Amino acid sequence: MGLRGALNWSRETLGQAAALRIQGRLRDELFAHMAALGPVRLADRHSGSLASAVVEQVEGMNGYYARYLPQVAVSLLVPLGIFIAALTQDWVAALILLFTAPLIPFFMALLGMGAEQVSRRQQETVSRLGGHFLDRLQGLTTLRLFNAQGRAAQEVAEAADGYRATTMKVLRVAFLSSAVLEFFSAVAIALVAMYVGFALIGYLQWGPAGQLSLFSGLFILLMAPDFFQPLRQLALHYHDRAAALGAAQTILPLLSREAPAAPPSPVAPSPRPTGVSIRFQEVSVCFDEGRRTALAGISLEIRPGERVALAGPSGAGKSTLLHLLAGFIAPNQGQVTVDGADPDPLHQAAWVGQRPHLFTGTLADNIRLSRPDADQGAVIRAATEAGVMTFAARLPQGLETVLGERARGLSGGQAQRVALARAALKQAPLWLLDEPTAGLDPEAEALVLEALERSATAGATILIASHHPRVLAWANRVITIQDGCVVHDTGGADANR
Repeated sequence: MGLRGALNWSRETLGQAAALRIQGRLRDELFAHMAALGPVRLADRHSGSLASAVVEQVEGMNGYYARYLPQVAVSLLVPLGIFIAALTQDWVAALILLFTAPLIPFFMALLGMGAEQVSRRQQETVSRLGGHFLDRLQGLTTLRLFNAQGRAAQEVAEAADGYRATTMKVLRVAFLSSAVLEFFSAVAIALVAMYVGFALIGYLQWGPAGQLSLFSGLFILLMAPDFFQPLRQLALHYHDRAAALGAAQTILPLLSREAPAAPPSPVAPSPRPTGVSIRFQEVSVCFDEGRRTALAGISLEIRPGERVALAGPSGAGKSTLLHLLAGFIAPNQGQVTVDGADPDPLHQAAWVGQRPHLFTGTLADNIRLSRPDADQGAVIRAATEAGVMTFAARLPQGLETVLGERARGLSGGQAQRVALARAALKQAPLWLLDEPTAGLDPEAEALVLEALERSATAGATILIASHHPRVLAWANRVITIQDGCVVHDTGGADANR
């Protein structure tokens, strides 16, 4: 009994430790894969569902590795050992144990199929609930402005109630299956008890029943519950397997998405004052499994140090061209090279999007995101060049002022200047800007362009997607893209006409 307690404790401890290590590796793999996919390939997935996959779905794997898999080994070894021991005492009783044992795994699998479907629906509900709640939380200001927070709260309550209903379905199936399995194990033990009892009082004389001793009968009766106990425990943990399979239905499609090959990871080069040369050679990009063409045979050469504006209507392919250089996507055909080699966006490029994301933290922390090891002096220089200090000086704690999530507390133009300071701190030779002045008034637009003029690395190559006249006038080369083709190039021979 002492040995059994020690072994059970060891199994629980080691199983839990192994499950935690597996969960940690799985989370690392998910983070790395999502980083490799980039924001463009994950645009169809809600951030709430991605967060649920990393937290809730990975947590759903715990029981499978901590309890179910160790119990599978116990369910094979312990009944086999007890069967052999019973066989040495009475082969009829051993056969009763042997032939009744499969009833429990059979009904366990039968009921587990239903539990797996219910668990899958529950995991899907968790993903939807996370996205639903995050949407309402991010739009809380708008909801309050329209006095719609009561209705939003009611919708969240209804969604949560739906999750409660699916959870109760999972518990209902679990309790029902446990009751069924307990019934069949009790029946099997009763059969053994009936055989031993009738043999001991002399009602059975065939086979070894006539020679069954009191010691053998008591030994078999005492071992019969332990024979079925591992199988009953396996049935109990079978629902951990169903929960893990339900979670895997969310995780595996995410991990199976094809990501571009990771570029080599050299030691980060020192900042270069010169720009880079870029070449697009018959580059084509398609989305929706080839049904929609974003770029069609683009061929371009951009010289070091050029300030290139990408013009054209919305949907023409400007952002797609920038996404290629940023490493967010890979071309379906053709080749993109930077200084004659494959792009290395981690070290070569600085990205400023249309809606820069600022996290909860200080202004300095948000600027330091592009170079976490930068000292305070470098952060102040980048902030000064980008014009952040002009408004940071009016804040209560300057660069140490804490911002809210999604730049709460700053205007759109101020958030863009923080993003420019972040890029300036990186000192990259290639700057990629996607509609950085969209939604800004003329005064804020002028301030952002002035900040860009000051903060851009000396001699850096700059590509900026925009259709604003002020931005086009600021650039020294304008490339007009329409329907995925270059229709006009003020700095080179027109292509793809």
